[in-house]
Amino acid sequence: MRSAEPVRGPRWDIVVPSRPVRLPGLAMAGFSDHANEYHELALVPHPAVTVLIELGEPSFVIEDDLGARESGRVVSGLAPHGVRGRGLTKETSCLQLRLTPLLAHELLGASPELGGAVVSLDDLWGRDAVRLQERLTAAPTWEERFAIAESALIRRREDARRTVDPEVAHCWRRMVARRGRIRVERLGDEVGWSRKRLWSRFRAQAGLTPKRVARLIRFDHAVHRLAAGQDAASVAADSGYADQSHLHRDVVAFSGMTPAAVAATPFLSVDDVAWPDRDRLPT
Repeated sequence: MRSAEPVRGPRWDIVVPSRPVRLPGLAMAGFSDHANEYHELALVPHPAVTVLIELGEPSFVIEDDLGARESGRVVSGLAPHGVRGRGLTKETSCLQLRLTPLLAHELLGASPELGGAVVSLDDLWGRDAVRLQERLTAAPTWEERFAIAESALIRRREDARRTVDPEVAHCWRRMVARRGRIRVERLGDEVGWSRKRLWSRFRAQAGLTPKRVARLIRFDHAVHRLAAGQDAASVAADSGYADQSHLHRDVVAFSGMTPAAVAATPFLSVDDVAWPDRDRLPT
């Protein structure tokens, strides 16, 4: 069982649910920072849509290179451009939700718009986003916050009644199982779709093309291996890159940083605490 008591990561107090999450495709963690060690912090893309809900008044801003600037209730889509967090106050506390792109489609809609974008949760949920934040802020414990968030998402999923094509879900599961090392043409053959139909339906429901999602999954595994101290040449060879230069180009394309710089980012160093099932992306 995972503990609901705070676990001290290298930079933050991190809390995770003590019981398995009921909603497939959802992961949750609570973050608290009482020292505001970072005025600006680059965020590394990963194969999930992230929802950040602050507990109280805004204490940080999420920005990207396209001019988005959101705080309080923020949704960061798949592989946004140059996303960074900027601290506004000394202390901060927030609930972070990670949704697989398919669950994000069911809960949030607007999948194409969430591919590479930072938006306000208010734009997607209206007043429901504000009410959820108020309930989370008023809850006295993290365990209650996790329960409130999960119940709200389950109700939202039932009310929205958006569905994901079985073929799209199959392609996502195959990408996860192969850690992004699979040819898109092969996926089309497996589900009996043309390349054009696969790209159209997958992007409509996952937010990005299947090729880019597969690259993002591969990138995610590679940068975590770099953060664990493995050398770039070995990571490139074992992750399916043509060579070390290929790995370098992909890391720069997704994160805007070199492999050495991205390996040193604080968020990667605490992922095993915040997301203990990270190596088993939910399907």
